Amino acid sequence: MTLPRFRPRGWVAATKAAQRRHQAEAAGGPRGPAPRSQRAALYVHWPYCEKRCSYCNFNKYIPRGVDEAAVRSCLVTEAQTLLRLSGVRRVESVFFGGGTPSLASPHTVAAVLEAVAQATHLPTDAEVTLEANPTSSPGTRLAAFGTAGVNRLSIGLQSLDDAELRLLGRTHSASDALRTLAEARHLFPGRVSVDLMLGLPAQQVGPWLGQLQELLRHCDDHISLYQLSLERGTALFAQVHQGALPAPDPELAAEMYQKGRAVLQEAGFRQYEVSNFARKGALSTHNWNYWQCGQYLGVGPGAHGRFLPQGTRGHTREARIQTLEPDNWMKEVKLFGHGTRKRVPLGELELLEEVLAMGLRTDLGITHQHWEEFEPQLTLWDVFGTSKEVKELLEQGLLLLDHRGLRCSWEGLAVLDSLLLTLLPQLQEAWQQRTRALVPGG
Repeated sequence: MTLPRFRPRGWVAATKAAQRRHQAEAAGGPRGPAPRSQRAALYVHWPYCEKRCSYCNFNKYIPRGVDEAAVRSCLVTEAQTLLRLSGVRRVESVFFGGGTPSLASPHTVAAVLEAVAQATHLPTDAEVTLEANPTSSPGTRLAAFGTAGVNRLSIGLQSLDDAELRLLGRTHSASDALRTLAEARHLFPGRVSVDLMLGLPAQQVGPWLGQLQELLRHCDDHISLYQLSLERGTALFAQVHQGALPAPDPELAAEMYQKGRAVLQEAGFRQYEVSNFARKGALSTHNWNYWQCGQYLGVGPGAHGRFLPQGTRGHTREARIQTLEPDNWMKEVKLFGHGTRKRVPLGELELLEEVLAMGLRTDLGITHQHWEEFEPQLTLWDVFGTSKEVKELLEQGLLLLDHRGLRCSWEGLAVLDSLLLTLLPQLQEAWQQRTRALVPGG
């Protein structure tokens, strides 16, 4: 048995499931907005791929065969269980990631969405994203996913150079990528995102900028620029470590990033996050929820989640990780209704550190109102307003702290990691000072 492929009857089943979802929402009528603690995004992990890319160390598997009906049943069960445990009343976005979720059938996508819509409120216009690889996404298949409920695609294009694609172990060519992109834009106008990698071994600035300019002639208003990260255990890491390939040059990668973001700004793109650029309002609302430290449920092998379990006292929310290996995950889902392997309670300071680190990745940064939702007593002014180190960053033009809140400048966004080396200890110190002040005799 091979990896599942699209079949016409899968499309029919997906269509019927989508119709039932719309009918259920119409029958339920309008619903009021749920509080933050009852709203979440949903991430669904499909762990299977046809081939492991040379740079990838994600939780993915290359199986001889997949019992998709069994995987589908477990995804549905786990989604229902986690929705119940979290008390979430409204799912604001759904993201099917992987792995290669475009290898799953549209029926699986439809079944998960239908289960979510039956368990909680899934608005008809909620963003539903599917990651897709060009070689597994012909136009008819993409159309079937659209019928199943997908309304946004994230295409793993990675490069428009065939030699680089071979180096990365991709199964598609540049022409395959552009053909898939054209089909996707026709089916999902204004809601297609593409990934482009930079900082590859032997990659040069000029040719890479040429790829970006070529992509701008075909893209659909959302581009993600990702720098290659050499991870232990990958084929590419071994090749570089053994000297078969030159190590990526970090200075060249930084130059690519700076010149690339300038090109995108000139083309009318908003850099709304460190690696993500959009124009005409095409930003990813699902990923925006991550950067705003909203709740999210992780469904599927190895998926991560952050939510407040219903009835929990003593901490703000839990970080959850599902069992990695698909067969073991399925066994646990069948036994317990979910495959959560690890639960880590997050303290208030830990959550604030996430709010700071994630919020500063965006161009809006952290507003005073947003910070107050997580910490009503200790304001941004309290934490950073009197710090000599932070004042130096403000004077250098890397940070802004004003009536709007705390955010990076255009220059600061490119060096966020170095800024956090100053900001996180400052937050920790302010938190400790307040804690000591609250302790009698402290």
